[in-house]
Amino acid sequence: MSEIQNEEELSLKLFVVLTRALNSIKKRAEEDIKNLGLNPTEFAVLELIYNKGEQPIQKIGEKVLIASSSITYVVDKLEKKKYLERKPCPKDRRVTYAAITEAGNELMNEVFPKHKQDIKEIFAGLNTSEKEMMIQQLKKLGYYAEKL
Repeated sequence: MSEIQNEEELSLKLFVVLTRALNSIKKRAEEDIKNLGLNPTEFAVLELIYNKGEQPIQKIGEKVLIASSSITYVVDKLEKKKYLERKPCPKDRRVTYAAITEAGNELMNEVFPKHKQDIKEIFAGLNTSEKEMMIQQLKKLGYYAEKL
């Protein structure tokens, strides 16, 4: 097998292994999130605002990697559950912020420590240095793929 063919085969194998690993990790994390009474998208939005503070609704999609067309729907659902509220931007009437409510804070104070523990358990198959190395390598790969 030539070096080019070997590199192609290795790249394909890496793609398959990475995809399968991500699917397994996501499936396990999503099961844990569903047990909290939220869907993964709702949890991602709530977690962002819980950890980073109020966010412009228009910017949430790029931060939690969901389609911008879905953001309004998700914010609506979280608002109906009384976990988020909309706040107009005092400086720009075109901008509306999503802010966590007291009920949202109470929920996240209760469930976020368990979520962190669940994620720790999912990644317990790697030691600290392996996790750090994977973070570096996946960032490198992601930035390279973005530039293509």
